[in-house]
Amino acid sequence: MNDTSPKGVPSMGLAQSAISARGLVKTFGKLRAVDGINLDVPRGMIFAILGPNGAGKTTLMRMLATLSRPDAGSATVMGHDLVQAPHEVRAAIAMTGQFASLDEDLTGRENLVL
Repeated sequence: MNDTSPKGVPSMGLAQSAISARGLVKTFGKLRAVDGINLDVPRGMIFAILGPNGAGKTTLMRMLATLSRPDAGSATVMGHDLVQAPHEVRAAIAMTGQFASLDEDLTGRENLVL
């Protein structure tokens, strides 16, 4: 098995991943908004999904939060399958919009700690 963990992060295997996705696809009509995403995020890692408008970031996050069902592929969040165990996924996560903060004078990290 290949160790694809980021440098300095011990390999924990798929069962220890916070997020594991294989071949996630989401289409809207003829538009393929998410095109076969493969992703492993180890537990405890701060991870950013960056890209231009229209790149599929929000669509990917909606799938990972069980707000939108993938058209193809599979994923787990904290070991729970998105499709088979959506209630467990939702119980394990918290999600907010990009403009939500408790206190605008705090840093992003400080808002997360709150």
